[in-house]
Amino acid sequence: MNRMERPFAFGQEAKIRYLDGEFQVLKHGAYVRCAVTDEPIRIEELKYWSVAYQEPYINAAASLRRHLERQRAKG
Repeated sequence: MNRMERPFAFGQEAKIRYLDGEFQVLKHGAYVRCAVTDEPIRIEELKYWSVAYQEPYINAAASLRRHLERQRAKG
């Protein structure tokens, strides 16, 4: 396998505290996993997260999907 097939094979998963407009790295790592798709997201590419639920999303569509799931669960 080449590097493109395993982009996070040599890095560790980070632990992040998600804040309004920024995040705080609690445990250094190369990536976090999307709460919806479980896909790895490089820290330098992390743009979407929920402060309320403390979870990252790979893109806006995943963020919306999670929001709609939570709305349905509320009833």
